[in-house]
Amino acid sequence: MILADKIIFQRKKAGWSQEELAEQLGVTRQSVSKWEGAQSIPDMDKILQMSRIFNVSTDYLLKDDIEELGLSVDADESPCRRVTMAEASDYLARRRAAAPRIALATFLCIISPIILILMGALSEAEGSGISENAAAGIGLCALIVFIAAGVALFLSAAAGSKGFEFLESEPFETEYGVTGMVNQRKKEYRDTYSRFNIAGTLCCICSVLPIFLSVGFNAADAVYAGAVCLLLLIAGIGCVLFIVGGTYEAALDRLLEEGDYSPEKKSRKGIKGTVSVVYWLLVTAVFLCVMFIPAIGVKQKDTWIIWAVAGVLYGAVAAIARAIRRK
Repeated sequence: MILADKIIFQRKKAGWSQEELAEQLGVTRQSVSKWEGAQSIPDMDKILQMSRIFNVSTDYLLKDDIEELGLSVDADESPCRRVTMAEASDYLARRRAAAPRIALATFLCIISPIILILMGALSEAEGSGISENAAAGIGLCALIVFIAAGVALFLSAAAGSKGFEFLESEPFETEYGVTGMVNQRKKEYRDTYSRFNIAGTLCCICSVLPIFLSVGFNAADAVYAGAVCLLLLIAGIGCVLFIVGGTYEAALDRLLEEGDYSPEKKSRKGIKGTVSVVYWLLVTAVFLCVMFIPAIGVKQKDTWIIWAVAGVLYGAVAAIARAIRRK
């Protein structure tokens, strides 16, 4: 029995006319008539809708069509895990819901030093009445609270995707129709993804303007500290835009095994991720030491160069990590 026959059978079993089925699916009666006459095939969203309203699986609707094409539906033939239509849709919904939490967690981590920087500047101002130790203590407490909140949000987002970790690290296969559905959603999301990327890029570029202005006008240390805080805020907003737009795009790429989630790149991802985390933690530690340990002898207004150099060097570090992985 092909898909057309199954639509007719399930519709009549439910006691619906073509018009009634069309109304539930949000299509015209002519569309249903063409499906039942095998003159056209419904798209994957409509097949998902029919599986729900008929209370059957997508495998039931599509299986015999697959066999007619000469494709195998025996899951035992392949050692790879198979991703069903329902699993793919559930995963995409979870990642879209997790994106705001991941973005907020990242933003909190980026802005976490702001209070520490402001308190340090305030302690150096005349008549503030705040000692350096008190300022450092308050700033460090705020930094820890922000990071703790960010970590909690990261863990919450990760828990929401539990059960789908294999998509990032293991080879898998998708059942009939999944790739078509994901490609369709990726096409629909393309413009939205581009808008988020453009806005995020503009924020990151503009984030350095406060630093350049304060250096250009030879501003006082307190003004420079405020400029650094503005840099972190604007860069944080840029990262939020990247993450909100990119999380769903990355989920689509995982299901398609494209881009950074191709089988070849999956095998290298573990070491790359570890190197990235260690590298940026070390850079942050160097920045904080230079910023708040006077004995080092570097002025606060010159510390921005640390991030510029770190960004350039990261490319070299990543290349070395890839070379080591290939060996």
